Amino acid sequence: MFEKLFSLKGRTAWITGATRGLGLQMARCLAAAGARIATNSRTSDAATAAMEEISGEFGVTTYGAAADVTSESSIADFVKAATERLGPIDILVNNAGINFRKPTVEMPLEEWQKVIDINLTGPFICSKAVLPSMMDRNWGRVIHISSMLGTIGLAERPPYTASKGGLVLLTKTQALEVASKGVTVNALCPGPFATEMNKALLDDPVKYEAFRSKIPLGRWGELDEIDGAILFLASPASSFVTGSCLMIDGGWTAQ
Repeated sequence: MFEKLFSLKGRTAWITGATRGLGLQMARCLAAAGARIATNSRTSDAATAAMEEISGEFGVTTYGAAADVTSESSIADFVKAATERLGPIDILVNNAGINFRKPTVEMPLEEWQKVIDINLTGPFICSKAVLPSMMDRNWGRVIHISSMLGTIGLAERPPYTASKGGLVLLTKTQALEVASKGVTVNALCPGPFATEMNKALLDDPVKYEAFRSKIPLGRWGELDEIDGAILFLASPASSFVTGSCLMIDGGWTAQ
């Protein structure tokens, strides 16, 4: 019973930016469940290395290449090549993202725009590229990686919170658009995890403790604590779940 619920054998999963941190962890989790794995990154070397690591560990077919999530033509080329190697994409995890930490009055417009382009426009472009095939086959999973900061504010994060909040509503809107075609669209909203993106916070004892003190569970998340949530939303187990935003934040937003 449980194998049927959570098995991804025969499925192809594309996780954007899965070369490190939570992206790589989620790719490893879906590979362990039997999925073929694709990823794109800014450099082909990073994408290829990550996919070779996963292929060697889990024995699944993989594909990694450079592709820009803000470019429709680049993503179209990537999807075509990944489909030729792995088969149609069944699961899309929109993980690629960046962050700049400055208050509004000090935030250069170009930094604001870059965060919006990658964190919000990128998931729109990537989901637009794979949804038609998913709908044609009456099965698909789109999972946007938002953040607890998609539902609450935090000083010095104006473009990040705006982009992640936008992903929450993009999730709900797309879920309504494709529900009749057997495709679900959901979001994961992680809180503080010990990733490279958070290195500046992890290395600062004062900032680290300021975050930790606001987490009811009393600690930051470990990378493998994303596994259960991503596997649930990617698998048959979540077949009646769509338009949902699952918080993985140690209880921060429950307050």
